[in-house]
Amino acid sequence: MSAPLDGNAIGGQLNEVFGTEMTAATAVCGNCGATGPAAELAVYLLSPGVVGRCRQCAALLIVLVTVRGITCVDLRGLAALEPGPAGS
Repeated sequence: MSAPLDGNAIGGQLNEVFGTEMTAATAVCGNCGATGPAAELAVYLLSPGVVGRCRQCAALLIVLVTVRGITCVDLRGLAALEPGPAGS
């Protein structure tokens, strides 16, 4: 597996899905409870999708797959995803 990027690599996709800036959102790992901004996720740009993993325990937190122009999102690895402050 190649070296991960940070969560900023999927900032545009998250913005398209959620309609707001999400890299400053607080992500809570459902596996180990680690908390931090989505910008700190370990992101792998794999075909056919993108995955975001916890930097502490490597649990799978976010999966984004775009098929025929529709982005499917799986957030079941997250215990919570809270938007950051307005204007972030």
